[in-house]
Amino acid sequence: MTEPVTGPVTGPPFFVYGTLRPGEYNHDRFLLGRTSAEEPARLAGALLYDGPGYPYAVPGEGCVAGDLVTAAPGAYGALLAVLDDVESGAGYERVERTVVRLRDGAAVRAWVYLAAPGTPLGPLIGGGDWRARGGPRTP
Repeated sequence: MTEPVTGPVTGPPFFVYGTLRPGEYNHDRFLLGRTSAEEPARLAGALLYDGPGYPYAVPGEGCVAGDLVTAAPGAYGALLAVLDDVESGAGYERVERTVVRLRDGAAVRAWVYLAAPGTPLGPLIGGGDWRARGGPRTP
């Protein structure tokens, strides 16, 4: 007997910019085996703030560095469910935005988890790249 599908079968890719990026500490916990592609991208019209071990993006006059993550065949619903669960518990809300894929400059619609209204933000991360801020990569 097969399990019922609990989420969409396909949909937009995801733009990740913090602990879910390849090489960061939550990538393997939540994305390993669920993706078919991960490639550098940029989100324009956003600023990046430090948080309690992970960053928060908010709308603003800036650009955020990250990666565009495409779900593996058959894994979209499960990936969407796990990311919604993890991110909503950390003060994010999922919105659809246009990001630019760096390899070819293509504009791609993607899900992005932005700080929910009222989420306390830490200091601004200049340059919009959480990896470039320095500091530990583990929780």
